[in-house]
Amino acid sequence: MSSKRRIAAIVAAAITALSAVCVCTAVGGYSVQKTAAKATRKLPIYSVARTDKAVAISFDCAWGVEHTDAILDALEKNEIRCTFFAVQFWVEKYPEYAKKIVEAGHELGTHSKTHPYMSKLSKEAIDEELSSSCKAIEKATGVRPTLFRPPYGDYDDLLVERASEQKLFTIQWDVDSLDWKNLSATEIALRIINGVGSGSIILCHNNGLHTAEALPMVFSTLKNRGFSFLPIGELIYQSGYQIDHTGKQHPVQ
Repeated sequence: MSSKRRIAAIVAAAITALSAVCVCTAVGGYSVQKTAAKATRKLPIYSVARTDKAVAISFDCAWGVEHTDAILDALEKNEIRCTFFAVQFWVEKYPEYAKKIVEAGHELGTHSKTHPYMSKLSKEAIDEELSSSCKAIEKATGVRPTLFRPPYGDYDDLLVERASEQKLFTIQWDVDSLDWKNLSATEIALRIINGVGSGSIILCHNNGLHTAEALPMVFSTLKNRGFSFLPIGELIYQSGYQIDHTGKQHPVQ
C-alpha cells in the first residue's frame, strides 16, 4: 500500500471511530448536547452575593414540635427573624405552630406535601406537591408561601421550573448544621460559625436535639462579627438576578 493510501485509510478509520464514539455517547446520554445542557442547568438558590454580611437561618419542619418553642424563644430573645419550611402533613398536624411561626414575624415556606424525592416525580405530581402544600399553609396562616425547599435537597430542572411556575423561589443552603445527626450544641454552633459568609443560607431543623441550645452561641458570635440576620425572602433578590454554577444568586448589573 502506498503512503497516500495508508494515510487515507488511517483518516477513514479515525472518522469511523469518532462516529462510533459520538453514537455511543449519544446513546449513553453524554453527548455534546448533554454537556451544554449541564452548563445551563436550572439551579435553586444556595446563597446570595451580598457584601453587607447579612445571612439567613432556616429550619425545616417535618417531624414533631418538641423543640420548636425553644427555637422560637431563642429567636425572639435575639430579635432575629428567620424562615421555616414545613411539610403539609406537619402543618395539618400542628396548625397552631404554623400560625405561631408567622405571627412571630417569621416566614413559612413549603417543604412539599409528602416529603418525597421530587426529582423522581412527574410534572403533575410535582404540581400537586407544591400547590397542595401551599394551600395548606395559607389555610393555617393566612399567608401563601413564596419559598420552597425540596425534601432531601433533591431537585432537577423540571422541579425548579414547576416551582417557578407557581411563583416559588427554590431554596437550598450553603451552610449545613447537620443538627439532624444529633451533634452537640457546640458542634452545631461551630459548623455554622465557621461556615458562614455574607449572603449564606443556613440549614437547621426544628426537631434537632441540640439545635435550640446551639442558637445563642451562633447568634452572639456572628453578631459580634458584624453579621445580621434576615428571612430568606428578604435576603434574596426577588427580580433582576442570575444564578451562577455554584447556586449563588447575583444581581444583574
